[in-house]
Amino acid sequence: MRVLVVEDERLLAEAVAEGLRRQAMAVDVCYDGDAALDRVGVHSYDVVVLDRDLPGTHGDVVCRAVVEHGGEARVLMLTAAAEVEDRVEGLGVGADDYLTKPFAFTELVARVQALARRARPALPPVLRRAGVVLDVPRHQASRDGRHLPLSPKEFAVLEVLMRAEGTVVSAEDLLEKAWDEHADPFTNAVRVAVMTLRRKLGEPPVIETVAGAGYRFGP
Repeated sequence: MRVLVVEDERLLAEAVAEGLRRQAMAVDVCYDGDAALDRVGVHSYDVVVLDRDLPGTHGDVVCRAVVEHGGEARVLMLTAAAEVEDRVEGLGVGADDYLTKPFAFTELVARVQALARRARPALPPVLRRAGVVLDVPRHQASRDGRHLPLSPKEFAVLEVLMRAEGTVVSAEDLLEKAWDEHADPFTNAVRVAVMTLRRKLGEPPVIETVAGAGYRFGP
């Protein structure tokens, strides 16, 4: 899952980003509306966590741009204003959900995960395939009842592969969904992550390499 955090309070932005990364999400961060417009025009995000009152381009304009872009991104709008009128206005410009500051981080994570499920074809929050169980909300993985001690990146790669439901996922798509904008497109990070993930999943193998195309999860 890839998330963009747009928040001009830098300490809050970094704290949110770091917390989401611990939940195996790939997170980009920017601090004003102009930078946010640049990001959403280049990358495909599942969720945009968007402060409404931004310097430069207002959050409402950014929200409209996300909607008009026509992708799968869902918008969680943040604001210090708790009045009903403010929430209605935010939802009126295209936001999918609304959260007022201060907020509990656990609630933010739950809302981001819920919006991400809406951004993709409907699948349950707990994925099961070939004896592997991936509990996304609890950030737990197991195979045939055996706990899998996955790193956040391995968890993210496994989630992308399982959500593909047997279709091939290219290395480029894995890099886009499981890494942030600082990832080197020429890196072997995807290959290494898949290799360590295979080792932890054990036998028989459930991740297939499709020559020249990518990877597929299946028995």
